Amino acid sequence: MTQKTILRIAAVISGISGIVILTGVIYPIVSYNSTYSVNYTKLVSPIINPLEKVRGAVTTNTKGSVDYTQASTWFVGGATEEDFTTSKVDYYTISIPKLKIDSASVAIGGEDLSKSLIQYPGTALPGKRGNSVIFGHSILPEFYNPKNYISIFSLLPMLKTGDLIYVNYDGISFIYRVETMFEVLPTDIQVLDQDRDDSFLTLVTCVPPGALGNPRRLIVRARVVPPEQ
Repeated sequence: MTQKTILRIAAVISGISGIVILTGVIYPIVSYNSTYSVNYTKLVSPIINPLEKVRGAVTTNTKGSVDYTQASTWFVGGATEEDFTTSKVDYYTISIPKLKIDSASVAIGGEDLSKSLIQYPGTALPGKRGNSVIFGHSILPEFYNPKNYISIFSLLPMLKTGDLIYVNYDGISFIYRVETMFEVLPTDIQVLDQDRDDSFLTLVTCVPPGALGNPRRLIVRARVVPPEQ
């Protein structure tokens, strides 16, 4: 086999590998938009610059882009980095059997989404009247690992109305049933509002999973199931 033939074979293999890798990155995003996203209501708000400051501060990485492993960067005009870090850090757990998430830690205070799920500052504690809002990171679905907090909410779009979520807070167990799912932009902070009519749980992640800049937020809203049910 001549050197020229070997180089041609190597070029073909490299080209095929590149196509496979590119497909692996693009397909999940296209699939999400065509399969899941069409089922959600989108709340339209003005397009924002992804580097727009959040109450005067935004966490960036060394390349100057927004660091989405920090929960304070997820909503424009919401809680600041200080709000996330000044509370004493405490934890409770959440389980979502459909996604094989078992007793994942949720931090009250702190904001590092690579180490745990994060409860948004000022939202209700589990079991209390109001809205407990939990943020979780997501990446390309093929890298999903329910025990890795960088990927833990990558399959959140697979949930459907009626699915159950289990929360254990301070030794007390609560069951929540998914009622609705929809998308918002980072400026739509009304999803953080408190509804005192009942105990609600809201799960939030960036979508499409793996998309550059994470332009939208998926909202999964659930309501507590009364003990007798």
